[in-house]
Amino acid sequence: MTASPSEASKAAAQSSEEALIATRRAKAEAARERGQNPFPNDVDAADRVWLGPLRQRFEAALVDAAEQRYDAARFAQLIGASAAEPQHVLGRVVGRRGFGKLTFLRLRDQTGEMQLFARKDVLGEDFARLDDIDVGDHVEARGPVIITKSGELSIDLQALRPVGKALRPLPEKWHGLTDVEQRYRRRYVDMVANPGVAQVLRARSIIVQGVRDFLDRESFIEVETPSLHLLVGGATAKPFMTRHNALDLELYLRIAPELHLKRLLVGGYERVYEIARCYRNEGISTRHNPEFTMLEFYQAYATYQTLMTQGERLLRHVDGFLARRMAELGQSQSYEAWRSARKYTLEEPFVRLPMHEALQQALARAGIDEPLLERLEAPEWDNEAFRQDTRRWHGKSARAGAIDWANFIRALGHCHGGGERIFVAYEYLAEPFLPEDYRSSKNNLGLPVFITDHPTDVSPLARRRDDNPKLTERFELFIDGRELGNAFSELNDPDDQAERFRLQVQRKAQGKEETMDFDADYIRALEHGMPPAGGFGIGIDRLVMMLAHQESIRDVIAFPLLRPEAR
Repeated sequence: MTASPSEASKAAAQSSEEALIATRRAKAEAARERGQNPFPNDVDAADRVWLGPLRQRFEAALVDAAEQRYDAARFAQLIGASAAEPQHVLGRVVGRRGFGKLTFLRLRDQTGEMQLFARKDVLGEDFARLDDIDVGDHVEARGPVIITKSGELSIDLQALRPVGKALRPLPEKWHGLTDVEQRYRRRYVDMVANPGVAQVLRARSIIVQGVRDFLDRESFIEVETPSLHLLVGGATAKPFMTRHNALDLELYLRIAPELHLKRLLVGGYERVYEIARCYRNEGISTRHNPEFTMLEFYQAYATYQTLMTQGERLLRHVDGFLARRMAELGQSQSYEAWRSARKYTLEEPFVRLPMHEALQQALARAGIDEPLLERLEAPEWDNEAFRQDTRRWHGKSARAGAIDWANFIRALGHCHGGGERIFVAYEYLAEPFLPEDYRSSKNNLGLPVFITDHPTDVSPLARRRDDNPKLTERFELFIDGRELGNAFSELNDPDDQAERFRLQVQRKAQGKEETMDFDADYIRALEHGMPPAGGFGIGIDRLVMMLAHQESIRDVIAFPLLRPEAR
């Protein structure tokens, strides 16, 4: 059977790669025969200089940012008496070109890139080592900073040696790793071949630092709670299960740290937080990954109103922290690109909107003027009759035509009461349109929206409103159409909480998988007295997506879960 063109192309590429690997292995072996270890571990990095900050020292001499060209006269003024001072740099070779007795290498470390200028008359014996160096290798180099004739900031090499051989070449001269699935599988190559990937993951680290910086300044204490649980609790989600052999116990991987953090409130900690790895056995999408990182913080003597104000301050602080830190690392261009691409603004007050009002406004915008909320909340429900009515509503307006009525009706059929139906109605009629409905009058960017006062039926851990026990003091935060956080005034009445747990157990018995167990120890903790408090949970992955302008959660996780690779 004749191979298809794609199969033949793939085989040719594989054969070519194998030849390159063989050549690189031969270079490594030749170095060993000369008594030179291609994988040494004797680098003294005490005086090492990072490339990003080194570039920043001469930023005032930059005259063409796009072409990275520098003015020699300005450079001479900046470098002054230290002109001949050698710089010690380390990194990966990401580009190479040569002209006889001159060779140019492009070096990259985690802070930036710079050209290495190799001249045979200066390097002497070390110039021969260039024959052993391939793109992808790690090298150690020393030399003063200069400006070449073409105006490029460079290190004039006085010493060079390989310190880590790359036996396998990078894909097609850095541009071949474009298949999304392969990029996620071979993230270690993706970060090298696509520098923007590494920038996003670096931003993730900075964002987590910014979160800690804000909460630490607010007198919160960072704690750690168990990730192996005996019961399902802290959120409504389907868990992963595992087994502890020595104790002969079936355990659940944590779906949320909430109940343990609130036990600490009982124990006397008034402000606590955890940046916790959590696991939920749910579908995978651009917004969902089975394992994810969650920030949860709890503050005694606070309400959900307190947390809305605090949440605005937290997000602005983290965004500013990211901007400053990226600038310090010489990466401000990346941050500015992310910021300019945003369809939302954090600079204006966030919208605070009760769920019932959000629904009423959404119905008005869709041209539906019937008393739908009262109908949804009624004790009796006829799903088929509702289906018939939606056929009329579908044509009311372009907005009504954009509603996913089929899935809306299907979801209503699984509800157990009016509160659940109101919540589902909000999810289908209002939530998808938040970005277009609530916008800044200054620049027409989307405004973040706190959707408040959720039904008690869908809020098993939130405190009821005193003026309306069917609703809770809860909000969800949406930015650019994505749910970023969930918060509420905490329920500290042990009897009310016990009844909510019993209802969850009943729902589980009726076949609903995303429910909590009855946690008797947590009830006992509440009986010892928990202060009134507010708690806020924010998805760190989604926060990074938002601030670094990434469309998929997989793009902000270094190693997302994937199916096994087909053999």
